[in-house]
Amino acid sequence: MTTALNVTLFQLVIHNAVLFSRGAVLEATAVAIRDGTVVALGGDELADQPTERVINAHGGLVTPGFVDAHIHAAFGGVEMNRCDLSDCESVDEILRTIRVFVDTHPDAEWILGGGYAMAHFDGGAPTATALDAVVADRPVFLLNADHHGSWVNSEALRLAGITADTPDPADGRIERNADGEPTGALHEGASDLLAHVLPTTQSGEIITGLNGAQDRLFSFGITGWQEAILGEYQGYPDITPLYSKMVFDGRLTGRISGALWVSRDFDGKTIPQFVNELVERRRANEQGGMVLDTAKIMIDGIPENETAAMLEPYSSPNQGCQCQKGRGLSYFTAEELKELVPLLNAHGFNAHMHAIGDRAVRYGLDAIAEVEPETRAKRRNHIAHVQVMDPDDIERFAELGVVVNAQMLWACRDPQMTDLTLPLLGEKRGKYQYPFAALQNSGAKLAAGSDWPVSTPDPWQALHVAVNRAEPGAEDEPLIPDQALDLATALVAYTVGSNEVTGVGTGLLEVGAVADLAIADRNPFDGPVETIHQTSNQVTVLGGNVVFER
Repeated sequence: MTTALNVTLFQLVIHNAVLFSRGAVLEATAVAIRDGTVVALGGDELADQPTERVINAHGGLVTPGFVDAHIHAAFGGVEMNRCDLSDCESVDEILRTIRVFVDTHPDAEWILGGGYAMAHFDGGAPTATALDAVVADRPVFLLNADHHGSWVNSEALRLAGITADTPDPADGRIERNADGEPTGALHEGASDLLAHVLPTTQSGEIITGLNGAQDRLFSFGITGWQEAILGEYQGYPDITPLYSKMVFDGRLTGRISGALWVSRDFDGKTIPQFVNELVERRRANEQGGMVLDTAKIMIDGIPENETAAMLEPYSSPNQGCQCQKGRGLSYFTAEELKELVPLLNAHGFNAHMHAIGDRAVRYGLDAIAEVEPETRAKRRNHIAHVQVMDPDDIERFAELGVVVNAQMLWACRDPQMTDLTLPLLGEKRGKYQYPFAALQNSGAKLAAGSDWPVSTPDPWQALHVAVNRAEPGAEDEPLIPDQALDLATALVAYTVGSNEVTGVGTGLLEVGAVADLAIADRNPFDGPVETIHQTSNQVTVLGGNVVFER
């Protein structure tokens, strides 16, 4: 049955479609849009009305626009135009790509870029020696794919003054040989030891990167996102003012929110002083129209370099890597978080916490538990990644109203998981990874994000893993298959859940909703789940306007 029409002219009609909203496929097969809003749902007869444009979806799935709840669009955009190693599948290919970049950029004083996978290197630690063989006369600084470490050559180590006598920073580790000499891999905060010699990222490069990032996100059906770090980080300056100005000027049109970075040392201030400065940063930059009601807290690192905070010590890696054998690093104490998070919530900030290890997850939940229930209910606190979790903490998410900000693509047996992560976690903890189904069944709300440029921003690749718990296109044994989600649940997380937690919209396809939509090339509900990753976005609609068409 067609919804009653109150208009005679539509801005856009999409017909011959499979429409999805609120976790279900709708009876209607067409959607009509006027003034950026959905005004009618019905059948193909809608396409016969006076309309500025008609799109035939050819039976493809039409969903609300995807929202990426945890992404680094600025980093990703800039690094696309630097020495980009994200598509390399071997050490040889990585080194060839670096060589080509060096040869085609003879005037570059520094070779910057990254995106290499740790799993390609023994123990996850590449060496300066390998880089020196490609480029020895210019310094090189390459971030790894997850941005929790970097790879430098000998010239970069020399310029930064990093030697065997350089102590590890409190929030990181220098990879060393048996004599204590740095070998070229810098983990976590150790990358910041180069901050004083790295060239400043210029505004023009950031503007070009952000424009390119938005185009790429639109191509995947992503209409909104949360920039997960706004502040000085790993050689990048604080781009909050520039980002907000681009939103205000209309150069960035996506539904964008940002998370202001909480520095690991609070910039030398007391926690109340630091929170007051965040309030001022928000006031100064929100005038551009960007939503800045969230603070980003990175509680720990990652298990591959033994910096994820664990309740029990890491297992022996058996990889020949010189790793610490403790419980990983927590960049904030439990007491600091219990002071910080209630203050953030009281000042109108949602806490967006990075927590990979089970100890980090517990620290985050314990901190949110300190918030007064009435205040907590008004906030959109969320914990991202939640890779390893003690089963006792699963039900606390729903109890405390904490949203699970899931990076679904990682819940599989990829080379990093097989070669680096599982040996370090051990058999027991290896079975406690990414418990999405248990969290969903407990009543927790799920949102979804990619963490791009750590991994692809294509939602359909992540949705495939959420359902299959296996790499797209691979025939590997699923990773803890009983923690898989069904496709409808995963889609709701990437639409409704992500819209809600970022505060940028509703994620619904219904009359009266903002017309942010994504049109896929097929209906993945009709095919085998093993082919979900073959789904491709064809058209992206933002506020009723087509912003991408394949």
